[in-house]
Amino acid sequence: MPPRAAELHHISPYLLIWHAFDQAAKTELFSTAVISDDAMIIIDPIALTDLAERELNGCGRVASIILTNVNHVRGAISFHQRYAAPIFAAVELSKEVPNAQPVNDATAIHNLRIIALDGAAPGEIAIHDPRDRGSVIVGDALINFDPYGFTVLPKKYCLNQKVMIRCLHRLLDLEFQRLLFAHGIPITARAPERLQSLLAEVP
Repeated sequence: MPPRAAELHHISPYLLIWHAFDQAAKTELFSTAVISDDAMIIIDPIALTDLAERELNGCGRVASIILTNVNHVRGAISFHQRYAAPIFAAVELSKEVPNAQPVNDATAIHNLRIIALDGAAPGEIAIHDPRDRGSVIVGDALINFDPYGFTVLPKKYCLNQKVMIRCLHRLLDLEFQRLLFAHGIPITARAPERLQSLLAEVP
C-alpha cells in the first residue's frame, strides 16, 4: 500500500511539508507545498489522509505539481486527476509521466525557479523560492536522515556524483535560508553555511 501522511507541518508562512514511511523503499518520503497568493504548488507529493488533504485544501488551490526526478512520481498522477493540476518535470520523466510539461534550467513556475542538478538521479532538479529570505527544495541530490545525516546522494545512486557536486555548488549563488528535501528533515536556518561546509568536505 502506498504511504499516506496524516499530518501537515508548517515550515514558514509559505511552506508546508508532509511525510510518511515507505515500506517498499525502506525510507521516509517527504513532500512540500509552496503557497502563493493565487496558487499552491505541490512538490513530489505522497498521498494524504482525507482529513489532512482537507487541511491542505484550506491553504489554497492546488495549481501545479513539480517532480524533482524520475523516482518521485509518487502520488502525482492521483493529485493531477483530482485537481486538474499540470505536472512539471524534466524531459527524463516523459515515459513515467507522458503528459508532463517539460522544464529545464532556469524555467519559472509561479515565480519558482528550476535549477538542473545533473549527475544525481535522472531528471534531477532543485526549486528556488526567493520569498521570506529564500528556500530551496531538492530531490535526491541532498538528503538529511539517519544514519547518513545531512549529506550528498551516495555515489552508488548517482549517474555521476562529481557532476552532481559541481551542480550543487550553483545553489550557493542563490539567496536562501532553508533547505527542504524529498528525504529528510528540513534545515530551517543557516542552510547556505551548512551546504557550503558539506561541499567543502566532499571530494
